[in-house]
Amino acid sequence: MKARMRLMMLAATWMMAVVCMAQEQETTPVVETTLGKVQGIMQEGTMAFLGIPYATVERFMPPQPVKPWKEVRKCDKWGPQAMQQVNRPMSEDEMSEQCCRLNVWTPYIQHRPAGAQIKPAEPKPVMVWLHGGGFDSGTPAWDPGMCLAKKDVVVVSVAHRLNILGFLDLSTCGEKYKQSGNAGMLDVVQALQWVRNNISKFGGDPNNVTIFGESGGGGKVGTLLCMPPAKGLFHKAIIMSGTILNVNTKAMTEELGEAVLKELGIDKKDVDKIKDVPYNELYAAGQRAMAASIGTRRPGTPMMWGFGPTPDGETLVQQPFQPAFPDFSDEIPILIGTTFNELQRGRYGENITMEKAREELQRTFGDETDAYIKAFKEAYPQKAQSDKMPQDLLSIDWLFRPKTIITADAIGGKRKADTYMYMFTVNDVSRNNDFKGSAHGAELKYCFDVLHHYEDQLAGSCIEQNQEWANYMSAVWAKFAHDGNPNLGEGRYLDDWRPDWKPYTAENGELIELGGRRPAIHHNHDRKLEGIIDRHCFKQLDEFRKTHK
Repeated sequence: MKARMRLMMLAATWMMAVVCMAQEQETTPVVETTLGKVQGIMQEGTMAFLGIPYATVERFMPPQPVKPWKEVRKCDKWGPQAMQQVNRPMSEDEMSEQCCRLNVWTPYIQHRPAGAQIKPAEPKPVMVWLHGGGFDSGTPAWDPGMCLAKKDVVVVSVAHRLNILGFLDLSTCGEKYKQSGNAGMLDVVQALQWVRNNISKFGGDPNNVTIFGESGGGGKVGTLLCMPPAKGLFHKAIIMSGTILNVNTKAMTEELGEAVLKELGIDKKDVDKIKDVPYNELYAAGQRAMAASIGTRRPGTPMMWGFGPTPDGETLVQQPFQPAFPDFSDEIPILIGTTFNELQRGRYGENITMEKAREELQRTFGDETDAYIKAFKEAYPQKAQSDKMPQDLLSIDWLFRPKTIITADAIGGKRKADTYMYMFTVNDVSRNNDFKGSAHGAELKYCFDVLHHYEDQLAGSCIEQNQEWANYMSAVWAKFAHDGNPNLGEGRYLDDWRPDWKPYTAENGELIELGGRRPAIHHNHDRKLEGIIDRHCFKQLDEFRKTHK
């Protein structure tokens, strides 16, 4: 997982360069927020306001208000990303503990007098993006929102504290540090409060806010659904590849917090000294403390623990996906889904026979190997006819999909609001014609409609063929933000194909497959397959639950 995160960091650097090239130097109207006036730039025909401060922070404390400014603040570049492990030196402008900045993209309205406020005829739905990277790394710069905003929504993305700075539980040191274990998520709550107070000035509707995120961002969405301080600040939720279980308990995070102090040689009564420890030294101590106390998570395992949200009964009443959410989130419509391959190692470039695939599968599935192969054929009859079937058997997701079904079963048809499920199976092909499948995060360039930013990575034919999916998916995501129903009305998408996508229940197992020529509706098509995967790939989780009852 860490190697993948490093690759994502490199991708982020490339993405930021692409976005910078796309920025037009024309300035936008001045917008007066509750903190002061801001002025952004144009990005691909959308007004962008980048790096707006929404909070200031002191280490391990809840976020604090920003001091208002008097002059017009130029918001024309990304704010600093959260402190994290990086592969090159970064300046304070690029990475800082004062990372609580957000970005806003709003549709461009032409012929507006200079200095005029943004006052569209009708407020637009707001989509607040939470980036991936676990709770350890990442940046909003990975996923700019200018093209999604063209789907008649206002897009906001958020930077907040991560890893040990965002989630070190020092609550055993006294009341002052009571909320330290959830500081990073309290940053997000503060950003949502900024949205409530200011987004109408950018043309957004504060009473129609959708939170959405992928991977760790999907985990953050699930966490917000379990946070009383966030209640009423958002109204819909999209969870993309986010159902890895956070198994932190209060006892675990307290033990880890005390282990960190021990590693640093700081007594509890002198806990304030931790605020002066250089970040890299602090991060390294955190990793040693984890190994010495609650244990270090192995990459690729189906659960996470350590420096992540702490269920303290007040800020966070429970961990998400265990398997459902608290009753106070029952009125939030949810769109949830996964990709076909996710984090499974892709085997498509290898010459693998069925005999070789079966031999490898037996290491995981033992005497259920033949049942696994049979269930795969039943779930994916078209793939069963493909010459890539041996590779598919080894490359299909074994991590997110089983737990997504369990969560959807627990909430679908059992809450006041609807649940919708999707699976993304659009395939990427690299410039040198390597088949890349539908990997973890591959759907982001489609739902953000930025496929054209990847022209140097994907084959030209892939870009051309898949652009229709980018048009369709970004429209679906925006439509869900409008009214909690992802079914599209009028509009030329995929030959104007509009399947009747119904809310999910455990009984109907309804899922829309986003891939192939057109969307397809399935009903419990892979339940038998995912049951086998769940039994064999989540033994570590089962063992954890036995010892942490």
